[in-house]
Amino acid sequence: MISIHLEAGRVEVQEVAKPERPDGFALIRLLTGGICNTDLELQRGYYGFSGTPGHEFVGEVVAADTAALVGKRVVGEINLACTECSWCRRGLGRHCPHRTVLGIVRHPGAFREFLTLPERNLHVVPDSIPAEIAVFTEPLAAACRILEQVKIPQRSAVAVLGDGKLGLLVAQVLQASGCQVHEFGRHAEKLRISEKSGVITQLVGDALPEAEYGWVVDATGSAEGLRAAIRMVEPCGTVVMKSTVHGAVELDTAPVIVNEITLVGSRCGRFEPALDLLERGAVDVGSMISESMGLSKAAEAFEMAAKKGVLKVILRGEG
Repeated sequence: MISIHLEAGRVEVQEVAKPERPDGFALIRLLTGGICNTDLELQRGYYGFSGTPGHEFVGEVVAADTAALVGKRVVGEINLACTECSWCRRGLGRHCPHRTVLGIVRHPGAFREFLTLPERNLHVVPDSIPAEIAVFTEPLAAACRILEQVKIPQRSAVAVLGDGKLGLLVAQVLQASGCQVHEFGRHAEKLRISEKSGVITQLVGDALPEAEYGWVVDATGSAEGLRAAIRMVEPCGTVVMKSTVHGAVELDTAPVIVNEITLVGSRCGRFEPALDLLERGAVDVGSMISESMGLSKAAEAFEMAAKKGVLKVILRGEG
């Protein structure tokens, strides 16, 4: 079968054996996979990664212990927890110290014709959601995670920094939850996607508002984004950090301490709210698809995904 391999910045298409299916796991045929910023960071050397990337996917179950799953289209949560440690027993499986992570940490990713995941990680995709829309479930769940971590009163003004894929999803999710979102970005054509959901948008110039919002979400993917978010939040406000940046980030902690700002790291979220939003058409993800290519053209797809102005590039399964 075809499998994509990342190493030392190179994207290669390889022929490998179909994976074995352990007990409790499903064997899944890839239908669609989405290239995200984390995949591009892995290509640049994040985590010292080498192997098969990909953690945003929709697939069809071809074999499983649970017969009812066979033939179903599924998406999968990316953290493979041990289920037995004290953290897992307290419901912290996403942070299990023994976990592997699909396409990131010690578990081959979804960018291959067939992949395996524990059946407990899988969620059946409703028939009404096309595969190219359902592939946004994982990043949309990450956007929804904010609402599990931070209680934001209805109609509160919330600033979102960044108009990349995650920033657009975060802005739409918060707007759909009843917030009044102000999104700041550098690309008018991207911001128009959020505007359709009622988000107030602003092109970033030389200056951003200071001490103006009770809640600010940094989804810029840059070191400067966090520093800007801290300047924008009110005293005793909250900054939600959604950016994953390769390398250390310099931060002056004095304004955080003096202004008593709460910093909230935010990562993966539950898939159920994301699938509900997609099924109801409450967020526009279709407008975020820039290109769709076959899995065998992964090198071209990664190159395109890294270009300025490009949003989501989708890889199609070969079968």
